[in-house]
Amino acid sequence: MKFKALALAATLLAALTSPVSAQIKEHVFKVGIGLNEDHPQAQAVKYFAQQLAAKSGGKMTAKLFASGTLGNDVSMTSALRGGTLEMTIPDSSTLVSLYKPFGVINLPLTFNSEQEADAILDGPVGQKLLAKLPEKGLIGLGYWENGFRHVTNSRRPITKAEDLAGLKLRVIQNPLFLDTFSALGSNPTPMPFTELYSAMEQAAVDGQENPSATILASKFYEVQKHMALSRHMYSAWILLMSKKSWDGLSAQEQKIVQDAAREATLYERKTIRAFGDKALGELKKVGMQITELPAAEQAKLRAKLQPVLAKYSKEFGEETTNEMLAELAKFRSK
Repeated sequence: MKFKALALAATLLAALTSPVSAQIKEHVFKVGIGLNEDHPQAQAVKYFAQQLAAKSGGKMTAKLFASGTLGNDVSMTSALRGGTLEMTIPDSSTLVSLYKPFGVINLPLTFNSEQEADAILDGPVGQKLLAKLPEKGLIGLGYWENGFRHVTNSRRPITKAEDLAGLKLRVIQNPLFLDTFSALGSNPTPMPFTELYSAMEQAAVDGQENPSATILASKFYEVQKHMALSRHMYSAWILLMSKKSWDGLSAQEQKIVQDAAREATLYERKTIRAFGDKALGELKKVGMQITELPAAEQAKLRAKLQPVLAKYSKEFGEETTNEMLAELAKFRSK
């Protein structure tokens, strides 16, 4: 009896003094992305993996699958909902088919700076959007920056709004992107990102639109000569986890994932902004001709896009659109 009491006391003492990591199970989360391993997004996934390991005593980590090896944004998001993949980081536009108000993030010529985007996405508007994801089988762990999108093409420099007319440009498979470039006179062609380089190489499309970091990391300069700093749209990614995977974690494990995601989000934004600043210089060095649209030409773009803004403000929900514009006005008045 005395021996049993001593054994029980020893067991309780061990439980109380054991490291936190002993209460955490082994987890390796597969993270699929469409971009290559040189991109800041991939670097941020590796940083996320390091944070997970550090916070869990090495029990939890993430494994990167880059360059579309597990599919494109649409198919990987679907895999998360079905529980066959743990994590992915799609463009926010991918989620519009699940919940329309996500589209407000991409409304053209809305944000003036990265800081404005941070304020909206980290504030009430962005958080309300993420709160809708669990009912769609997803958990949103944070907004990562893709950046302001610019147009590249292999045919001609773009120095005025009219120069966009007639260009066959690959766009994200999303009606807003299609209508935006149709309104600007281009011939928008929806296509998965994983097919884009070869389509430009074979001249199946004249060009595309993406932030400078993606243009450099994806080596589009090899098949594109001209780049216009159009800043026509801000683009964000969402760090997603399958709800099925999330529900399989303990509360402690969920907190580790959330904390690691928060730190990785700050790291990703800092990294991609630094990379984007350097990217323009690098693109010039490798021979891209970079033009910037004067304020008068940007005003022309804005005028052409008014019908698109009116249409999609309604489609994505006037309540969400107005809330975002009100938050922007508040931020700008500080």
